[in-house]
Amino acid sequence: QVELVESGGGSVQAGGSLRLSCAASGASVRTTYCMAWFRQAPGKEREGVASIWTFLGTTYYTSSVTGRFTISRDSAKNIVDLQMNSLKPEDTAMYFCAAKVGGCVVSGGVMWSDFSYWGQGTQVTVSA
Repeated sequence: QVELVESGGGSVQAGGSLRLSCAASGASVRTTYCMAWFRQAPGKEREGVASIWTFLGTTYYTSSVTGRFTISRDSAKNIVDLQMNSLKPEDTAMYFCAAKVGGCVVSGGVMWSDFSYWGQGTQVTVSA
C-alpha cells in the first residue's frame, strides 16, 4: 500500500513561486511508478498537471503549465516535487499527488481515473 503526503502549499502573489513536495511510503523498490500532480479548483474537474515516470524520469506537462512548472523526483528519498514558477491566479486550486504502478500514459492528458494512490491534497492560492 502506497501512502502519499503532500506539503508546500500556501498563498502567493501572481508571479511568485511555490514548491510542492510529495513524500511516498510503502512503495516497492522493484516496481516502477508513474507519479503525478493533479489540481482541482472549486466547480471544476480534476486536472492532470504533470507526471513523471520513476524509472527513466520521463516527464509530461499539461500545456497551461509548460515552461512554468517542473516536476522532479528524488528516488533515494521517495519524494516527488513540483516547482511552480510565474504563478497565475488561475493556478489556484487544491493540488494532489497521485501514484500508479507502471508507466505514465499521457496520450490525451494524465487521467485521474488511472491512479490508485492519492494524497490528501495541499491548497495553492495565487492572488492577483
